[in-house]
Amino acid sequence: MKNRKHIKYRFAVCIETDDPDLLTPHKIYRVLPDEDAKKSNYVRIIDNEGEDYLYPAGYFVFVEFPTEVEQALLRVSKEKQEKIKK
Repeated sequence: MKNRKHIKYRFAVCIETDDPDLLTPHKIYRVLPDEDAKKSNYVRIIDNEGEDYLYPAGYFVFVEFPTEVEQALLRVSKEKQEKIKK
């Protein structure tokens, strides 16, 4: 069994927001590694505009998915970011 302290979460579900244009409750978001943000209880998220930004960690529940699901979510995230940047 994995030691949960060493898991690198790649996705989070939004449970709270102060700006519904940038974060949507119940939506899955991609998490980017940022150790400095983590120390301040923040997390770097790819938001609804396709930009990475720091948000309070308390806005999210961090989740693990099977590899197949993670790969599909990463593919969709990449496609969405490419559309936004056009």
